[in-house]
Amino acid sequence: MELIWAIENLTPLDLIDIFLVAMFFFSLTFLFRGTQAMALLRGTVLLIVGLILFSSLFQLQALGWLLSNVLTVLAVAIPVIFQPELRRALERIGRGSVWFNRQTPDDVRMQIIDEICQAAEKLSERRHGALIVLQRNSSLEEYIRTGIALDSKVNAQILLTIFWPKTELHDGAAIIDNTGRIAAAAAVLPLTANRNLPSRKMGTRHRASLGISEVSDALCVVVSEETGKIAITNGGRMVSRLDTERLRTILNAFYAPQKDSQKSTWVKIQGFVKDLWQ
Repeated sequence: MELIWAIENLTPLDLIDIFLVAMFFFSLTFLFRGTQAMALLRGTVLLIVGLILFSSLFQLQALGWLLSNVLTVLAVAIPVIFQPELRRALERIGRGSVWFNRQTPDDVRMQIIDEICQAAEKLSERRHGALIVLQRNSSLEEYIRTGIALDSKVNAQILLTIFWPKTELHDGAAIIDNTGRIAAAAAVLPLTANRNLPSRKMGTRHRASLGISEVSDALCVVVSEETGKIAITNGGRMVSRLDTERLRTILNAFYAPQKDSQKSTWVKIQGFVKDLWQ
């Protein structure tokens, strides 16, 4: 009844007040976008709001009392739970990257695909292991920090040099950030938590490629050191035994820019990739 009374007595000034508060919280979500905490935060907010509305509509006193006490605890718990994300968010504000976030230009994306395909082909022929991560929307900054900073243009020769077995950088991942540059090499990635792997003999490099695709929306190209076979992971799934053309097709589907003039081609590519993943 209180909720119904509040709705009936809303004034234009109240609506403006609600709108400003909503915009404030909406702006705060930009600080968490691209982090693993976003899904957890979204689920928590939806659950609490849903329970509050349910309690108010049906006048559930016990549930209302429980929620009022839980909210007090959450006010203290949330800053502790999301401490790493809050710290990175404040750093992003300080650097201005929240408001001036650069994205990879369309022509650069196409060039990156060409360079990766060239490098993957030669790495496969030489049986040099490789792990190349392509950042999309999710932030990979915490993994970039574990590697050696490069800030280099994506080039097939550079990738071949990074993954040459006798270099110090070959054991780890090369991460291409959302500006289209190699942000770091020898980066440490999380291993997959999935126990139902396609093969129990899957090496650390392949497990890491699955792991990063499980915790983010990144694409990961992996070349086996033992067999020289090329694979790609996305969303916790792996497509293996790829040749250069099939690798290019998948990268075009998931990493290349989408334009209106390419819609018919995009539909065909989506169908092809869907068949591959099944």
